[in-house]
Amino acid sequence: MHTYDGVFFDLDGTLADTAPDLAAAANRLRVDHGQLPLPLDQLRPVASAGARGLLGVAFGITPEDDGYAVLRDTFLDYYESALAVDTRLFDGIPDVLEALQAAGMPWGIVTNKNSRFTEPLVTQIGLRQHAAAIVSGDTTPHAKPHPAPLLHAAAAAGLDAARCVYIGDDLRDIQAGRAAGMTTIAAAYGYCGDGLPAAMWQADHIVQSARELTALLLGQSA
Repeated sequence: MHTYDGVFFDLDGTLADTAPDLAAAANRLRVDHGQLPLPLDQLRPVASAGARGLLGVAFGITPEDDGYAVLRDTFLDYYESALAVDTRLFDGIPDVLEALQAAGMPWGIVTNKNSRFTEPLVTQIGLRQHAAAIVSGDTTPHAKPHPAPLLHAAAAAGLDAARCVYIGDDLRDIQAGRAAGMTTIAAAYGYCGDGLPAAMWQADHIVQSARELTALLLGQSA
């Protein structure tokens, strides 16, 4: 018998390495403003925070600052125009999803990414066909760390949230999962932000690679 009835994943930094395309949009904006591109390693840790995180590093600007909205809108337009140029599923993720499907265990995606980007991206990287539910940041009135998106995903997949697991690479993911009553797994191989280390997020489990997920989720060897 499976430990869980269903599995939900965060998207950026958990299922897919989207940082290269997010960073490319931020760097295109820097070039527009006469600045040199930043190395990917500098932008990568904040990729899960979206425009706020990337523009914070690229321009030292916050959403409260004058001019932020204009920069954000241009950044999002640039990103939308090149969503999946260098974005790839993390090593091991295709095998994990295959194993879940073979075991008949539903899986889905819960992201704070706006549906404007989520919908075309999951199609382009081949995730739409098998996902039991796809919930974006604007699907419910609340975004993570609020539990509403996770509860919505479980309901959409016909699952009891308490029998599901949520996997994410950001503190907000673990907070949302705990609030929704799900078992939580911190994806330490992801972006993980620049705040508290994953070991301090109070997740039920931590994995250092996507390959470790198979053993946790299905009781099989990684």
